Amino acid sequence: MKKRYSKFRFSATTIVMSFLALMLMLSGCTLEWELDNPADSGNSSMMNSDRLRVIFLDVGQGASQLLISPSGKTMLIDGGNNDREQAMLDYLKQYGVTHLDIVIGTHPDADHIGGLDRVIDHIDVGEIYMPKIQANTKTFESLLLSIKNKGLKVKTAKAGLVLDWDEDIEVTMVGPLKASDSKNNMSAVVKVVYGNTSYLLTGDAERESERDMVESGADLRADVLLIGHHGSKSSSTLSFLKEVAPQYGVIQVGDNSYGHPTSTVLDRLRKQGIEVYRNDLHGTVEIASDGYTYQITTER
Repeated sequence: MKKRYSKFRFSATTIVMSFLALMLMLSGCTLEWELDNPADSGNSSMMNSDRLRVIFLDVGQGASQLLISPSGKTMLIDGGNNDREQAMLDYLKQYGVTHLDIVIGTHPDADHIGGLDRVIDHIDVGEIYMPKIQANTKTFESLLLSIKNKGLKVKTAKAGLVLDWDEDIEVTMVGPLKASDSKNNMSAVVKVVYGNTSYLLTGDAERESERDMVESGADLRADVLLIGHHGSKSSSTLSFLKEVAPQYGVIQVGDNSYGHPTSTVLDRLRKQGIEVYRNDLHGTVEIASDGYTYQITTER
């Protein structure tokens, strides 16, 4: 069974709903807000929805986010590791995705781009963005070959880009700002704004990139933050968290030998009052927005 939650942005609404929940609990009932089962969602149901769906796919120790706009536009940011290629195709089928308007490979690490080559081989793709940094790996070469065979040209992912995705949704890149030898600090960082709600998706950006973004003066505030670098202590500095001031944080992580997420970061998130969701604990996490409120669905 999937656990379903509804999270509301406004404090007055929260108070009313909490009061109703308490009354029902005292009467022996429970209050539950049902969400659509993602497995039942096809392209037609996407287009009839008023919600932006941001789905943090469970790809183990890696990262991948699937975005579906109210009008049915699609965007895929990263695609997990090499061993998740088929899983990525299965996810896209599950969510009724047959075309990706935008694909973003945040940086060349295998746990972020490993599954993208097969996605590009099998799914129609509009545009693809990647930062201007390479890797001397078979994974990176395989991705470039798939892009070439599909007749696509890579557009440079960098701060300041405004992506033409959905007319009701603002998608901008706030990183990377500077060239770096660090693949992680060259991560494409994407901010998504829908109405009064917002998401900041950070790839593996570390403290150097976080500092650049804060010093740039860009509006980094976001309700939902993808916690950088799988919860590594190299990311999620206190100054960055205070600048973003998120209500919710998502850590894309699986079984690993790196110690991710670190207790240092988890403690820092807790002290900032950030409600944390993790793929290793909750499975796939979907945070949907109607422009005013959020609905959060977890796989387990």
